Amino acid sequence: MALPVGQARYTFRDCLTWNEDEHVEIINGEAFMMATPSRRHQEICFEIGRQLGNYLEGKQCGVYLAPFGVRLFEREGDRPEDVDTVVEPDISIVCDRSKLDKRGCKGAPDFIAEVLSPSTQRQDQLVKLNLYQRAGVREYWIVDPENRTVRVMLRTDAGILQIHEVYKQDEVAKVNLLDGCFIELGKVFTD
Repeated sequence: MALPVGQARYTFRDCLTWNEDEHVEIINGEAFMMATPSRRHQEICFEIGRQLGNYLEGKQCGVYLAPFGVRLFEREGDRPEDVDTVVEPDISIVCDRSKLDKRGCKGAPDFIAEVLSPSTQRQDQLVKLNLYQRAGVREYWIVDPENRTVRVMLRTDAGILQIHEVYKQDEVAKVNLLDGCFIELGKVFTD
C-alpha cells in the first residue's frame, strides 16, 4: 500500500479505509509503515502471549497479539477523524472490557510488551515509551531478542514509567500487573 502523497496528517478515519493486510501505525498524525516481523520476533511474541493466555484463562483480563489496534488517546465521543494516534503493540493486556470494541482498544491497555527489532528500536524505546507513559499504561516490557533480556517498567505514582527490573534469558519474569503471573524466559529465548 502506498500512503497518499502530500497528506500532512492521518487519522483513524484513514486507517478504516486501508487494506487489513497493511500494518500502519499513526503517531500524532504521522503514518509509519510496519515491516513484516521476523520469524524469531513472532516466536517470542507467541511464547509470551501463550504463557499470558494460559494464566489469564477464565479471568477478567484478556491478552491480544499484534495486529491489534490501540487508540491510546481516544475519548468518549471522539470521531475517527479526531483520533491521530493508533498503534499496534506486539502484546497487550486489557482488563477493562469496556475499552474493547470491534476495532481493538480505545484507551490505554494495562500492560504492553514490545519486542525490539533493528527497524523499531528507537520507536519502541523512545517514542512509544513516551506515548505509553502519557496514555497511562501501567506496565511496559521491552523485550530485547539480541541481548536476551526483558526490561520491565512500571508506572509510578507520578505517572512515569520507570525501570523496575531487568530479567535475563534464564530467569523467570514477574508480571507485576497480574498477581502470581510469571513468564519463563528460557521458553521465550530458545535459539
